[in-house]
Amino acid sequence: MKLADVFSLIVPSDRGVAFRAYDGSSAGPADAAVTLEVRSPKAVQYFASAPSQLGLARAYVSGELEIHGTAYEAMRRLFPLDLSHITWAQKARIAKDFLPYALKRPTPPPQERTLRGERHSKNRDADAIHHHYDVSNRFYRWVLGPSMAYTCAVFPSADASLEVAQEEKFDLVCRKLGLQPGMRLLDVGCGWGGMVLHAVRNYGVTAIGVTLSEQQAIWGQQAIAEAGLQDVAQIRFSDYRDVPETDFDAVSSIGLTEHIGRANYASYFGFLFGKLKAEGRMLNHTITRPNDVEPTHYRTSFINRYVFPDGELSGPATVMSAMNDAGFEIRHEENLREHYALTLKHWCDNLEEHWAEAVAEAGEGTSRVWRLYMAASRVGFEVNTIQLHQTLGVKLGAGGASGMPLRPDFSTAGVVAR
Repeated sequence: MKLADVFSLIVPSDRGVAFRAYDGSSAGPADAAVTLEVRSPKAVQYFASAPSQLGLARAYVSGELEIHGTAYEAMRRLFPLDLSHITWAQKARIAKDFLPYALKRPTPPPQERTLRGERHSKNRDADAIHHHYDVSNRFYRWVLGPSMAYTCAVFPSADASLEVAQEEKFDLVCRKLGLQPGMRLLDVGCGWGGMVLHAVRNYGVTAIGVTLSEQQAIWGQQAIAEAGLQDVAQIRFSDYRDVPETDFDAVSSIGLTEHIGRANYASYFGFLFGKLKAEGRMLNHTITRPNDVEPTHYRTSFINRYVFPDGELSGPATVMSAMNDAGFEIRHEENLREHYALTLKHWCDNLEEHWAEAVAEAGEGTSRVWRLYMAASRVGFEVNTIQLHQTLGVKLGAGGASGMPLRPDFSTAGVVAR
């Protein structure tokens, strides 16, 4: 079978995706918004030896597969694909024709990682964080924009700028935590320090942020020094488990739970519970699966091998139950998945706008990883294969005192556009 024949069998013509290959075969409309180009036999070897998203990713990251048109548009048109119409005879024919390719198993691109050591040990977690977050601060600045905020923004309106939306996200977290002047905040997985800086500047708290990324810590420490906030703000290059201080009024965990691992939820939330004083609040902001019904294959997924080694997602109920079992009383919860789709649209646009600089800084392979991962994630949030949940918990005081108002309102107008 020619490659275009296989493509036509798998991808319905109404998806409007064209195809061409090194063997001279082609399919699809000439004016298609998206064209997939298989450039070499090595691409087919990747497909055949790992017939899943991993094989496709290896071919794309290595440059053996090209997407003409945006990666997002390709994902949107191709996902999901129903293969139930393919007969057993057709499957057998494809397997026979492509068996020689499957046996060759080319070496994966160097961006693919398989970590060593015990999962979620301190050393392995540090290695995982280094792989993803220490790419280059300059690279992240081009993708994330001036805020250097690498978590879901909260858009006060669909046309709000990314910077306004990131400020609104930090402010929403501050409002949910009930921050007041003089309070002490612990921000675990603090990134480049955006939450710490926002809380200190706008709410008069003192704050400690911790990150396992040395590059993030350097950036955050410099930002604090430039703002003259060294007396009230810290960014530490540290595992959150090594924070010795206790009796915080509030804890924020923005985008860290994804790295913890489901088996470690109890110890994670128990540790954070122990860091709070009575009536203190903890806000957990995390990506989740929609549920825990569908099977996961995260260890062999593109995301695990190329983007977030050892990352693991659970359904929102699992995360909330773990918080609850650790002692937190759940007081508020919301799903912000549409906001993450909008956030990713901005990040994708930023990467394309700075593509030449990104390639010069981090290499074409790494830039292709980011292009693919962000486009796929945007589609995932749009079609509800992944979600973003914020959950507010309280450490109750004597007699069940929560310190919460009877009817809390977190919808105060966001940060003024500037």
